[in-house]
Amino acid sequence: MTRRPVHLAVYDTYADWETGHTTAHLALAGYEVRTVAPTGASVTSAGGLRVLPDLALGALRPEDSALLILTGARLWDEGDDLAPFARTARAFLDAGVPVAAICGATAGLAREGLLDERAHTGAASFHLAATGYAGGARYVESDAVTDGGLVTAGPTEPVAFAREIFRLLGAYDEPAIDAWYRLFHDSDPQAYTELEEALGR
Repeated sequence: MTRRPVHLAVYDTYADWETGHTTAHLALAGYEVRTVAPTGASVTSAGGLRVLPDLALGALRPEDSALLILTGARLWDEGDDLAPFARTARAFLDAGVPVAAICGATAGLAREGLLDERAHTGAASFHLAATGYAGGARYVESDAVTDGGLVTAGPTEPVAFAREIFRLLGAYDEPAIDAWYRLFHDSDPQAYTELEEALGR
């Protein structure tokens, strides 16, 4: 079976450390990871990495994707430049295609109204409350939260964020995900052997 690619949103100031676990291990699981930016021009991450995107946001269609990943970025809280990505997230969710948002991207989804009726988390409850959204009662103090087709996480939880995405996509079975999480989150040396066994290596 051919898998649809996973799309990673990239834009100036995006937090390049937040999705490294996710994209690397999805690629190892056989997913093509494609970058999508506001235009076809290169962008520069918070760490100074320059990325030439695979496609511009206007060319992205939900039916061509397995998942849209929205990274944190300073720009989420500095104006409306990234609002088109939040609107695209709405189109994805409306089409039944999952979305995963971490750090400041959760604030963008809050402003778009996508967290009003879904359980979610983020950097902090007060950060999302500052957006004026109506979903405060649905905020969960957790490392990462999945509600239907939406994954959310705060900036300090890139490993938990990846774990939820692996589960959502069925990228790995549960024993492999459990061992992977204990290896990368807890530095459990026994988990390495368990992960290799779970992956049949």
